[in-house]
Amino acid sequence: MNRKLLGLALACAPWAARADALNAGDGAWLLTSTALVLFMTLPGLALFYGGLVRSKNVLSVLMQCFALTCLVSLLWMAAGYGLAFGDGGAWNAYIGAGKWMLSGIARDSLTGTIPESVFVMFQMTFAIITPALIVGGYAERMKFSAVLVFSTLWLLFVYVPVCHWVWGNGWLMKMGLLDFAGGTVVHINAGVGSLVAALMLGNRRGFPQTAMPPHNLTMTVTGASMLWVGWFGFNAGSAVAANGDAGMAMLVTHISAAAGSLAWMSIEWLRHGKPSVLGIVTGMVAGLGTITPAAGVAGPLGGLLIGLVAGVVCYVSTQTVKRVLRIDDSLDVFPVHGVGGILGTFLAGVVVAPGLGGKGLAEGVTLTDQITVQVIGIVAVGAYCAVLTFVLLKLTQALVGLRVMPEAETEGLDTAEHDERGYIL
Repeated sequence: MNRKLLGLALACAPWAARADALNAGDGAWLLTSTALVLFMTLPGLALFYGGLVRSKNVLSVLMQCFALTCLVSLLWMAAGYGLAFGDGGAWNAYIGAGKWMLSGIARDSLTGTIPESVFVMFQMTFAIITPALIVGGYAERMKFSAVLVFSTLWLLFVYVPVCHWVWGNGWLMKMGLLDFAGGTVVHINAGVGSLVAALMLGNRRGFPQTAMPPHNLTMTVTGASMLWVGWFGFNAGSAVAANGDAGMAMLVTHISAAAGSLAWMSIEWLRHGKPSVLGIVTGMVAGLGTITPAAGVAGPLGGLLIGLVAGVVCYVSTQTVKRVLRIDDSLDVFPVHGVGGILGTFLAGVVVAPGLGGKGLAEGVTLTDQITVQVIGIVAVGAYCAVLTFVLLKLTQALVGLRVMPEAETEGLDTAEHDERGYIL
């Protein structure tokens, strides 16, 4: 079973199985996709998150997203890429090795049909956005020094190993896990990491008794719109080629985003009497995140199904975390990205079926076989991320502390941490 499942999984990591022969079209598409994915973090995610927090903390969020982009880029160059995509020898099932400081990567080095330099940069943008997503879990209360220390540790000890397991010819890839563009690597990782961070830091002062509405929904909608556009590079770029897989990935991504938006808006409208702008853009992010692992194997009908389910399930998850469990995952990272990643990774094993317009299971592989592998991937990544995130936050606490002082939180992180203000009116 494993060999057959591996053949299907290679369709979700095509760079691992293609002969080296430079293709200008593929390279041009990956250059474009790389720019689109970076566009998701700067400015997309930064503006999306920045608008959601209170005005006294807007600069702190923008600063965190910008600083993490710079920090992760250098970490990826120094060791991240080699650990994620290098050959780990006897330990290759769990971690890679080599290519330190990107040594050996020349102008004529290829990964599949594209320059390896482009592949390095493309994967770097995924490494950038994942810890940046976690910012939403501890927004408005974590020290800036702690953000830098924790994110460094988390990238190297959580993101990089999981990336290798799923995309670097590690044990989950060999088992046949379907994760086209990051259901486990990005969304489950970020969602679980955010939830653990929110629990360990505790709620913001006044939560949930005091209302903490977004201070600038115009900024949030602008950022969300950029995320939608950038996600085409995220998902369609993961085909690592300008081909039919990329085209279908783009199509199902758009369908899922639209369906997620309308599903979230509709359920909110029915329950509260009015549709909100925040709801429709959050539903869009839920649809995008949930289709991500299945984008390479789903057809249009599968994309529609995933988007509709994502809009409803992620809405309910958000209400449960905030209102029932009263966990202050400030910007809903776990209920949107974490739950969406879990749901999408599971459904990838369903929508691959030809009956739903999917790519089809490998010969001899049953639906039960594939779903079993998907569940193993979800549980393994979720558990690993939860335990390691807890340990790394404890270590960060011992090194620099985690949370700002109460008076700094009341004053706002913009002035307390950066001595600046987002608005001078």
